[in-house]
Amino acid sequence: MPMYSYRAVDHLGKSTRGLQDAANLIDLELHLKRSGLDLINARLVENNSSFGLKKIKRPELITFFFNLEQLTRSGVPLLDCLVDLRDSMEEPVFREIIANLVKSIENGKKLSQAMAQHPNAFDRIHVNLVQAGEDSGRLVEVFQHLTESIKWQDEMATQTKNMMIYPLFVGGVVMAITFFLMIYLVPQLIGFIKGMGQEIPLQTRLLLATSAIFVNYWYVILALPFVLVGGYFGLLKIYPSLQYVVDSIKLHIWPTGPVLRKIILARFANTFAMMYGSGITILNCLASAKDVMNNQVMARTMEQVIHEVEAGKNLTQSFQQTGMFPALVIRMLKVGEATGQLDNALMNVSYFYDRDVKDSIKKIQVMIEPTMTIVLGLLLGWVMLSVLGPIYDIIGKVHT
Repeated sequence: MPMYSYRAVDHLGKSTRGLQDAANLIDLELHLKRSGLDLINARLVENNSSFGLKKIKRPELITFFFNLEQLTRSGVPLLDCLVDLRDSMEEPVFREIIANLVKSIENGKKLSQAMAQHPNAFDRIHVNLVQAGEDSGRLVEVFQHLTESIKWQDEMATQTKNMMIYPLFVGGVVMAITFFLMIYLVPQLIGFIKGMGQEIPLQTRLLLATSAIFVNYWYVILALPFVLVGGYFGLLKIYPSLQYVVDSIKLHIWPTGPVLRKIILARFANTFAMMYGSGITILNCLASAKDVMNNQVMARTMEQVIHEVEAGKNLTQSFQQTGMFPALVIRMLKVGEATGQLDNALMNVSYFYDRDVKDSIKKIQVMIEPTMTIVLGLLLGWVMLSVLGPIYDIIGKVHT
């Protein structure tokens, strides 16, 4: 259906802009009338990829599900909740998605069916959970679970970014200082060192050679990270199986590997517990948990677990045979199966790893500062030793 960019006013004369799909201008005007808006002008959008492909961010999803939970808990009909959200949502693409949800429900579809038409906003887990809530009559609880889960995912994503961004920032500072020393400071001293008229020590010759490389090939050094990153993504497109090797390295490299593994396990436990507690079957829980792992090694392990469960084994045996899950997860699965409270047991796993991840990231950040200080100290010490060494040699010869 064509997409229109429109400008309209409400009954108070307040102007608003937005995107809306409609068969034609008359259909668009009727749709806006039902929303309490009067069309001023509109134009056909040639490329509506922003509506279909733009990924909705987690804060908007948190607001959406939180408001749905609060309004439906208060007894407001679902359709009225969506209309209120549509009118109050500031993000234009998400506002039009909600408007399409309203239209789909008015045409007789369930909320889960309407959500499935917008994968850029709602993933398979969201759709499955809402469908389970509709079937069981526990939609309010599902909205609450989704709100808490997306909040948790946003916090975990922020922690992961912090773990990666901080070393990159500090490393960038070290590289900037290195460039300053090698391109500006050391060349200023070359004439002085060579004018001493004596044999230049090895460490000084290495310093001069390193400085010459920076001076003559600075553009190559600056371009090298971009070339390596571009080459990496190019190789992944040519050889998709390479991603499995990269994901395996990510899990084992120190010190970020163990933290990444805990993040993946926490994400798995949180997703599985939330879906299982909403009444979704174990196999569907496992399939959805596999999708959120974002690591081919762990995803392939989860596929093995699914095959084992399909063959008739219980969860504890299936997870234990993979050898990829730590004793804590296996123990909690065993307790959860024995007591019939698998969702609570896995939520405990998620809580434990969530806390452990936060502590680990703090420890890594604390380690980075002295490590970078030592690196800078060694770099400056090398420069000073290389420059002052020949001077001390001359002073020593004068005294002798």
